[in-house]
Amino acid sequence: MGTQQKAGRFRLKSLPLPVIQAPMAGGPSTPRLAAAVSAAGGLGFIAGGYKTAGAMRAEIEAVRSLTGRPFGVNLFVPQASVISHKSLQRYADSLAPDAERFGVSLGEPRHDDDDWQKKLDVLLDLAPDVVSFTFDLPASSVVEALQHHGVYVIATVTDRQEALQALAAGADALCVQGPEAGGHRGTFKADAPPPLVPLHGILGELSDLEAPLIAAGGIATSEHTRAALAVGAAAVQAGTAFLRADEAGTKAVHRAALAASDRFTTTAVTRVFSGRNARGLHNEFMRRHHGDAPYGYPEIHHLTTPLRAAAAAAGEPEWLNLWAGINYRNTTEGSAESILRSLQP
Repeated sequence: MGTQQKAGRFRLKSLPLPVIQAPMAGGPSTPRLAAAVSAAGGLGFIAGGYKTAGAMRAEIEAVRSLTGRPFGVNLFVPQASVISHKSLQRYADSLAPDAERFGVSLGEPRHDDDDWQKKLDVLLDLAPDVVSFTFDLPASSVVEALQHHGVYVIATVTDRQEALQALAAGADALCVQGPEAGGHRGTFKADAPPPLVPLHGILGELSDLEAPLIAAGGIATSEHTRAALAVGAAAVQAGTAFLRADEAGTKAVHRAALAASDRFTTTAVTRVFSGRNARGLHNEFMRRHHGDAPYGYPEIHHLTTPLRAAAAAAGEPEWLNLWAGINYRNTTEGSAESILRSLQP
């Protein structure tokens, strides 16, 4: 399947509902979820991270088989390694008892680019309506090439400096991610403390920019959506809210943990699972390794992958990355359409 002919390039204002389903790599984002959200008037997304270019191509084609509505694809932008062999070995040693507990070996802590160029080739070939980038910016030539193929390009930013860089690179819109968001922070600098300015504060700092702003972080109710739109957002992006959707690929143990507010009473930002700052339900693994986990993405992600898979298979939430935003208590089970409706302003 090659590039589809478009009547016109996507625009945020064309959405019947100004709500975007966040791309959630690692399983939760599925073609069924993206298609259901888009078909219901929002903008669904599939996550290109942690899979091959071929698998991403198959997912794009699967969404197109389910809906003719616009949808998006997200890619992680690769960065240079920031961790030393010594730091990696020290952390691997600290994880050894956990691996032994589950009877697995730790993964190979390799550095890779997540099949970057091959994925770009797929996006240029299939030209989905929207492509967003996280963890950094691609070269402006990549942005221009996608736009030439009719793609609307969104850059994820966490402060004004990043926003200005994204606009200089030619991004059509900015996904403004606040510290309230679940999962990985989209900060360009992988080994820096995460910015602490709340979402509405960042939106205020960017209010003079002409590009549309998408508010991300803690969006879990219609009230949250209205509040973000009131301070200048053109749309909102919600991830945690869709984790318990029928169409989501969220692990059963993760779904159960989101509903167990008596057991998991708060979230915290950690790098213990992936080597990059990310927010999730505060559990034993985070408490145990908070002090010894270095920055080092994707090496630490690969190192802990077998351990996390074993914990999920065992139904043990205390040793699993349970990504969630601060308003996870507002999540509900049900169809993606019903959840989308609960977020509309």
